[in-house]
Amino acid sequence: MIPDSHSLHQPVLMNEFLQMMSPVIEAHDGKTLRYFDGTFGRGGHLKALLERHSNINALAFDQDPEAIEYGQKNFSTWLDQGRLELFQGNFSQFDVERWGHFDLMLLDLGVSSPQLDQGHRGFSFYHEGPLDMRMDNSQGITAAEIINAYSEDELNALFQELGEISRPYRVTRAIVHDRKEKPFLNTRDLAGLIERVEGWHRKGHHPATQYFLALRLSVNAELDVVENSLEKLVHGLKSKGRLAVLTFHSLEDRIVKNKFKEFAEETKDWGSAVNKKVIQAPWSEASENPRARSAKLRVFERK
Repeated sequence: MIPDSHSLHQPVLMNEFLQMMSPVIEAHDGKTLRYFDGTFGRGGHLKALLERHSNINALAFDQDPEAIEYGQKNFSTWLDQGRLELFQGNFSQFDVERWGHFDLMLLDLGVSSPQLDQGHRGFSFYHEGPLDMRMDNSQGITAAEIINAYSEDELNALFQELGEISRPYRVTRAIVHDRKEKPFLNTRDLAGLIERVEGWHRKGHHPATQYFLALRLSVNAELDVVENSLEKLVHGLKSKGRLAVLTFHSLEDRIVKNKFKEFAEETKDWGSAVNKKVIQAPWSEASENPRARSAKLRVFERK
């Protein structure tokens, strides 16, 4: 079971998101709009739209069964009213033939606070739990399987490419050495090894941060999913509809930036990026919510 408290998760860049959606909402002048949330999480952005605008109906995806359970329990009023539909699945499963076109869309690509805070999910190096990291824990390879099966060269490549770690060699060498005696099955076992080998160089920045990020991205194939899904989502927008994408690290942001640029080129000419300069959290939000520090928001408007 999951916690009831919505306060466990603070939606990032909420004001900026609402401002970016506002022109589309105002242009409809009270007529019904459709909103697609590809990463429901704890429903923060969706809730803000539904509370503020009675003319918005929503479809929300999330591959995490705990997120869907949370939505069914805490968004029951809108579900009963027919204003909200929940679907357990990855946003890569969006199909315009099945779900139709939308006026507003959001992808929030960060891991939610409850996922990080619940040790049994295996996302956090601060909380002890199985080395899992699957968004949908009913399918796919786990982080433990990667750590215990990949060769030293494969681990080096993974951490360099997905974690952007320039020299992971001492850590990977130690992993390969230590797993001969005992496989890595626990988050704290792996985090402890990284702490021991790397040491603490930056105040407030755990040395395992980029290693865990790389594993999470690999386990869930997150970069491939984003790159392969943006085109079909843009095609799922109505004319003048907007797709907002929140990213939390440079690799994802680079993909979104480049794909939006590609969609706007003459060969495709599907629309344009609304914000030429990426939107980031103001100091006031970043100081209160550490997750917001790395958040970046980009918005694309369909022609």
